[in-house]
Amino acid sequence: MNWEKSFFKQVYQIVRLIPKGKVTTYGAIALMLGRPQSARYVGFAMRCAPAGLPCHRVVNKSGELAPQDVFGAQAQQRDMLSSEGVTFMPDGNINMKAHFWKCTQ
Repeated sequence: MNWEKSFFKQVYQIVRLIPKGKVTTYGAIALMLGRPQSARYVGFAMRCAPAGLPCHRVVNKSGELAPQDVFGAQAQQRDMLSSEGVTFMPDGNINMKAHFWKCTQ
């Protein structure tokens, strides 16, 4: 579907802009695209993302890591974010106040 390819392409363009040490949310990306009800679809786009895209920088609104810890995905995501300077709260969630990024374009 053309609209799906276009939506995914727009999501990936935003994800490429997220700087190291910052994270954003599925919902924030949906808002940036003018589609505030599409956070879950942004998540679907992340599951289909091309290699090399910094998908580890996209989390849910409370700063939780990958929704399913399949094959150690959460540990890998945490390691990648930690190596970029992202800090975590005692509950294991990302310190969103310190690391949340919102595209200003």
